[in-house]
Amino acid sequence: MYFWDQSVVLTGACGGLGQALARELLSQGATVALLGLRREALEPLLAFAPGRAFAYTLDVTDSAAMGAIARDWMARHGVPGMVIANAGVAGGFDPAQAGDLDVLRRMLEINVLGVATTFQPFVQPLRAQGRGALVGVASIAGWRGMPGNGAYCASKGATIRYLESLRAELRGSGVGVHTVSPGYLRTAMTAGNHFAMPCLMEPADAARGLLEGVERGREHIVLPRPIGWLSRALSLLPTGLHDRVLLRQPRKVRPGEPGASPIPGLATPFGPETQPPLP
Repeated sequence: MYFWDQSVVLTGACGGLGQALARELLSQGATVALLGLRREALEPLLAFAPGRAFAYTLDVTDSAAMGAIARDWMARHGVPGMVIANAGVAGGFDPAQAGDLDVLRRMLEINVLGVATTFQPFVQPLRAQGRGALVGVASIAGWRGMPGNGAYCASKGATIRYLESLRAELRGSGVGVHTVSPGYLRTAMTAGNHFAMPCLMEPADAARGLLEGVERGREHIVLPRPIGWLSRALSLLPTGLHDRVLLRQPRKVRPGEPGASPIPGLATPFGPETQPPLP
């Protein structure tokens, strides 16, 4: 259904799924705008496909910067065939800790507002073009709340509802809206997890599955599919039993704790000196 013959805009290109998506798209001949926080992390991709890979650095919650990048990209390469809002962060959450409200706030900014900010400058040009794809990366974690992970689950649940609304808004326009719900991927974001991660998937496999799903026009893409079946099976348990099963699992590490993945721009009660470095 969709082809990458025009261009692709990709956020979160600095690592994990974003890097895998970038390499897969570039290997297929796409021209790709690589958006991320760290230019040095994008350099290998620029070297991988010189002349077709272009780097932009920004915070995805900065609407002015995103608007400027969108205008520059479309002036140089035209309206993209696909925009992938992949940037996201994760971290544990303790609802009893006042400082963790900052974690929730920043996670909502990046994981939800970042998706809307990424798409906004392209919605009308894509609608006028009459074809294209808006792809939002959510998570299986957005399907149901989990203890110790309230901020991430809330942010991904909100992302799913936002994408549903956007899909209805653009129905019949020729622009597809695709919700991607990965399970566990082998990335820096999951490296510090001490709990079971069933159906753990390699980012390269997830990237291929995502693009295949978009190509087939699937509006809901679960990576890998068995994690979706497992999640639905668990949802059939009585709520109390479901919660007790999850409470027995180790909790997701909170920002500032050993093994936590960084959340850029987070002001925490731990102080900046305890924030782990960006991967």
